[in-house]
Amino acid sequence: MLETGGGRVNTDAGIPLLEVRGLKKHYPVPGGWFGGPGRQVRALDGISFKLQRGSTLGIVGESGCGKSTAAKTIMRLIEPTGGQILIDGLDITAMSRAAFRPHRKDVQIVFQDPYASLNPRMSAGAIVAEPLRNFGAGRVEREQRVRQLFDRVGLHRESLGKYPHEFSGGQRQRLGIARALALNPRLIVCDEPVSALDVSIQAQVINLLMDLQDELGISYLFVAHDLAVVQHICDRVAVMYLGRIVEIGDRGTLFASPRHPYTQALLAAVPVPDPGNPRRHILLGGDVPSPMAPPSGCHFHTRCPFAMERCRLEAPLLRPAGNGSEVACHLDFP
Repeated sequence: MLETGGGRVNTDAGIPLLEVRGLKKHYPVPGGWFGGPGRQVRALDGISFKLQRGSTLGIVGESGCGKSTAAKTIMRLIEPTGGQILIDGLDITAMSRAAFRPHRKDVQIVFQDPYASLNPRMSAGAIVAEPLRNFGAGRVEREQRVRQLFDRVGLHRESLGKYPHEFSGGQRQRLGIARALALNPRLIVCDEPVSALDVSIQAQVINLLMDLQDELGISYLFVAHDLAVVQHICDRVAVMYLGRIVEIGDRGTLFASPRHPYTQALLAAVPVPDPGNPRRHILLGGDVPSPMAPPSGCHFHTRCPFAMERCRLEAPLLRPAGNGSEVACHLDFP
């Protein structure tokens, strides 16, 4: 049985495991040929959400909406421009690397490309043992823990000496999951963890993640563009558009009755397995605006079929829309 790291868990049920408040990440762009003022890419433009213990929050949206930037900023792999990141009520946003190091073991990540995220010069056993070595575990403890982790994620112990190129894609992602589990984290950020895998392997990896959550009580922040996967694994879903969250709510409510026009268009684009019951497609006009020059007011108003003058002038805030959902839209919802 894997340890859960229970000694580090805050038992106050009122405090979410992860809380993000107005998180921003802006990348400066140098000025042009004539030395004009530099602009900024607004990858994240003030997102806020909470993630409870033992649950999974999915972040979805079109490519370039800021999903992966959000994941890496929350991990402090990218430094935020503004806002707050709280783990168990502790603000880690401005912590120095030295101060944040003891908390690093609580928050781990599984990357999108399992091959690119593994050191090709290290054996599988050494890759999984590396986090343990970094935090002072002895050789015997590391060896025992690595064998335990290999068993748990479905890898043979005989593969300990193999190198990443000797594994299949699914096996490499299992290796990445084992590495993420090594330090008994309470939160694992999954940045498109199955998008590079075959469909049959995707199901195996998703089922493994769900089994681990049931067994260990881990929370997941699950970034994905495959809405079928998100619907299967997530408890709550946040929809992003151009650096902002436009809708967030329980999985069942959001998929059954999306409120924001962008969420409706996103879900309408998902193929349905029943050809006799086709889904009505919603065609959005225009292209996704540049994050260097986002539209004023609601970022979606340039493509929204329901846009009004207020949308062009005033950015909507997330507000309750029934059944625990929140929507950033000026339209009235029953």
